[in-house]
Amino acid sequence: MSITLSPMRADDIAAVARLARVVWQVTYRDIITQAQIDYMLDERYAAPRLLAELASDAHWWDLAREASPALGAAATPDAAGAPGGTLLAFAATQRSSQPGELKLDKLYVDPAQQRRGIGGALIARAVARTRDLGCHTLILAVNKSNAPAIAAYGKHGFAVRESVRVDIGHGFVMDDFIMARSV
Repeated sequence: MSITLSPMRADDIAAVARLARVVWQVTYRDIITQAQIDYMLDERYAAPRLLAELASDAHWWDLAREASPALGAAATPDAAGAPGGTLLAFAATQRSSQPGELKLDKLYVDPAQQRRGIGGALIARAVARTRDLGCHTLILAVNKSNAPAIAAYGKHGFAVRESVRVDIGHGFVMDDFIMARSV
């Protein structure tokens, strides 16, 4: 299977929100409460928020789609030039509040597609963007209880920089690691 990486477009928002729901329900169900999962999905993947991020010059979204010849017409671009194929993963980067840093804000791979290099391709894209913007560090936050994600980021050159408690709103607090990678 091969993948294509492309920027997210407004007509991709519903597919991104669906994939986010699958990932959060599978990955986080044993880490945080269902109420926290619902809050995060409603807060971070609502169409108005995603549209605002797409319109911002401080946010970048990348999608990974299946680009297998077996898909036939589904793998070819649509009339507007958007790549076709099944959405497998997405990543979002944004400017950090710290000079010289870019934040990998979201990186989610369909659980059925993990360990196939898709996340690594999106990380490589984020590293390239970090360099292109003249930044020296790529950072991310990961829940301390998400051992598979911590290990995966470690394999891609990230190391724990600090431990933080993040108030995500609505009375919910997350215990996260801030991980960083020099580029």
